[in-house]
Amino acid sequence: FINRGFEARIEALIHKIEFLAEKKDRLGLQASNEGGVTRKILPAAFWVDDDYVIYGREHEKEEIIEFLLSDSDGENQVPIISIVGLIGIGKSTTTLARLVYNDHKMMEQVELKAWVHDSESYDLVDLTISILRSFCSPPKCKDLETLQRQLQRMITGKKYLLVLDCVCSRDEEFLEKLLFPFNHGSSQGKIVVTTHDKEVASIMRSTRLLDLKQLEESDCCSLFVSRAFHERNASQYPNLEIIGKKVVDKCGGSPLTLTEMGNLLRRKFSKCEWAKIMETDLQCLTDVGFNMIPILRMKYLNLSSNLKHCFAYCSIFPKGYEFEKGELIKLWMAEGLLKCCGRDKSEEELGNEFFDDLVSISFFQRSVTMPSWAGKYYFIMHDLVNDLAKSVSGAFRLRLAGDNVHDIPKRTRHIWCCLDLEDGHRKLNQILKIKGLHNLMVEAHGYGDQRFKIATNVQHNLFSRLKYLRMLSFYGCNLSELADEISNLKLLRYLDLSYTEITSLTNSICMLYNLHTLLLEECFKLTELPSDFCKLVNLRHLNLKGTNIKKMPTKIRGLNNLEMLTNFVVGEQCGIDIKQLAELNYLQGRLQISGLKNVIDPAHAMAANLKDKKHLEELSMSYDEWREMDASVTKAHVYVLEALQPNRNLMRLTIKDYRGSSFPDWLEDHHLPNLVSLELLGCKLRSQLPPLGQFTSLKNLCISGCDGIEIIGTKFYGYNSSNVPFRSLETLRFEHMSELTEWLCLEGFPLLQELCIKHCPKLKSDLPQHLPSLQKLEIIDCQELEASIPKADNISELELKRCDDILINEIPSSLKRVILCGTRVIRSLLERILLKSAFLEELEVEDFFGPNLEWSSLDLRCCNSLCTLTITVAFQSMQSQNRKMPQIDGFGRGVGFVPTQFSETIQGAPHSPICLYLSNIIKFSFKCHPFSFVPDEWRDHCCHTQPEGCVAVCSTTTKLKHGLIVGYFNV
Repeated sequence: FINRGFEARIEALIHKIEFLAEKKDRLGLQASNEGGVTRKILPAAFWVDDDYVIYGREHEKEEIIEFLLSDSDGENQVPIISIVGLIGIGKSTTTLARLVYNDHKMMEQVELKAWVHDSESYDLVDLTISILRSFCSPPKCKDLETLQRQLQRMITGKKYLLVLDCVCSRDEEFLEKLLFPFNHGSSQGKIVVTTHDKEVASIMRSTRLLDLKQLEESDCCSLFVSRAFHERNASQYPNLEIIGKKVVDKCGGSPLTLTEMGNLLRRKFSKCEWAKIMETDLQCLTDVGFNMIPILRMKYLNLSSNLKHCFAYCSIFPKGYEFEKGELIKLWMAEGLLKCCGRDKSEEELGNEFFDDLVSISFFQRSVTMPSWAGKYYFIMHDLVNDLAKSVSGAFRLRLAGDNVHDIPKRTRHIWCCLDLEDGHRKLNQILKIKGLHNLMVEAHGYGDQRFKIATNVQHNLFSRLKYLRMLSFYGCNLSELADEISNLKLLRYLDLSYTEITSLTNSICMLYNLHTLLLEECFKLTELPSDFCKLVNLRHLNLKGTNIKKMPTKIRGLNNLEMLTNFVVGEQCGIDIKQLAELNYLQGRLQISGLKNVIDPAHAMAANLKDKKHLEELSMSYDEWREMDASVTKAHVYVLEALQPNRNLMRLTIKDYRGSSFPDWLEDHHLPNLVSLELLGCKLRSQLPPLGQFTSLKNLCISGCDGIEIIGTKFYGYNSSNVPFRSLETLRFEHMSELTEWLCLEGFPLLQELCIKHCPKLKSDLPQHLPSLQKLEIIDCQELEASIPKADNISELELKRCDDILINEIPSSLKRVILCGTRVIRSLLERILLKSAFLEELEVEDFFGPNLEWSSLDLRCCNSLCTLTITVAFQSMQSQNRKMPQIDGFGRGVGFVPTQFSETIQGAPHSPICLYLSNIIKFSFKCHPFSFVPDEWRDHCCHTQPEGCVAVCSTTTKLKHGLIVGYFNV
């Protein structure tokens, strides 16, 4: 006997099986003998930058750039260009906008840039906050009117570019309010909109509409070949080439379809496989609309089961979310997705492999808005890929944002929750009903006291009911203490308390025996770790960056599974603690050891066994603030640093505030052959620099604050070596070296691109005379330096400040950016630079201190490429100094000039404003310090007040077609 409920469940299961069988037939799927193991996917390194290659869109790109750099005609409406592409072409809209956004012309000529992904955001406050953050302006509140005023003030008078990517909303009122600050702010800004919907472009009153069509046949072939054949020669595979042409025809000119099909066929590189896919997979494509979900789903079905689970996990991310590789791998580990994979690899290694696989098939793409920082790269999922992740994850993952708080399905295992003051408790009450929850990521909206507070009573409810949590994040939340009930979460593997104001960690946290990852970054109020911290024996990742931990807990050496430890602090009277590093042999990535001034016994340092830490890539050794020490202690530190020799695999090294009498012997090439970056900061020793010239891999060298160094001699280049010194060095910086008097310049530096010498007031002579690869030279505050700048044919940036005796025998014609400060430098070099620099794009002249400089003329007629001109002068009083402002004779081709009439009768201030009618100048500012007041005649022409007490002075004819560029004067 079968009851009705059980019978209904069986019928539903049968229907589901029949549906899957039908889908299998429709997709042409067949049984596989490979046991679910897919063919190895090509490494991500081959593909990570392919999106920056564009096919058949060069004309559109130039059209957009021309529009963005043109002068604005609109009076009350910000100029908008909308790039429209149907689904399937849609990826090209973002790619095209990305290329424009990163184009060197935009980077050089636009003051502010912002990129905001607007796919499904209908919250004006959140969207305005995102725009402010992208413009690098932290929002000050959560009130829309205040935020919009902040945004309007920030863009007023600025040339800006805003990209609104993937706009979907047709709500006219919403879009009008969104654009309000831009329509009532600067007339120099432009907005780029990408969308799938022409109606959106119409509602936004776009100045120009760019409707992307399907690619031409030749461009389609080029795109497909680049993906499907990659580095192979297509002509050597005539059979595949014939099938490939049929595939191209079937894709109908859709870039996304061509890209995805090319990626799929690249992994099945045989005639049989191509023919099979040609007959089956492409039948899923429709001729109108280019629905990509079927082909993306086909790629998903080709993944191994473990990789499918990892991909489905990413459905918890909202559209447009940017994530870092290591962050996602740790989340996979917390969920247990990298266990039991039957491979002889660690979970981290497997996570890296899975991540690279998803990059190689374009499920993950390199972010355009968050470039590489400190070796980290951020990634994003295309909206269609995000939709696919959500469709395959079903109801197991859920994002709670805004007012979408309903009954949460009991099967839900992963929740990303946005809490605010209004509905925080209501959302948490719903979450507490899901007792089987695995992942909870809490995001707090608002700032300061306007954030929802994660109080101990709130934590008590969470920790008492959600006992199956594997992952818990309170990143950036209003949280100052952790409840003791945290010990109830016996299965917890991942805990993120970063950017909270937590002051201490309860000792009960040490009962989380399964904890793998503990993130405490920028918890600046945290000063110590619990006494039983050593009980977290499974801990692998511990981030203490930005905390104020005074010393490490006892027996931390017992955490011998640690792979990431950002900081190891040696406390006062605890020099012996450094020995605890000995047993942490799995440390990798970056390690900072601070408080080394407290290590006196070299035997303790030797016992730390840094030499065997072969997985460390970056090491920072800091002695921190010093007190006066006797000679014996200083001598001891020489032997301590000698005993801290790192492994030969080390790539980046920083030594800070070292006060020993000499550098260690291991600071030579044969001990650290892989070193690419070295920083010696604040090392106050009276010694010569070590022989760094023989480091064959060294690319970046910074020596700063080493006040005891008087001479840089032959030892710096290496001991009697026949090898070219500094053969790989690209960047060299000498900064804040108050006692340096001589730099003995020998041959070397064949690849040096950037040379910076700052605040070396006693340096008297010599600079390297031949640097064939030099591109940037900075010499600042070197008043005694009497030398010629190096001969460099490719130098593009030159900055000379307060180094009056510097010489330039031959002005390089390649200069693009020049900054000059100081009367004698300006007098001796400015006119010669202007005559020689046809490619000059940016010029900045500062004259603060010279009473003898006579401004008579500034001839810019040879500077056809000049885009930015800044002149800053300091007059005690124009009248008393009897000075006249320069007559500027030209700004390149087709440029008119309205001469300035200066009067010296009203406290030296001119009656009429400076007015320059320019066509190719993008930015001009003239700063004069200080005027005691602005004459009334000027105030009649003032259009708005600038930050920091400056007034923008404009002529009444402010609507000249090519723009009127004005001077800025301090009031």
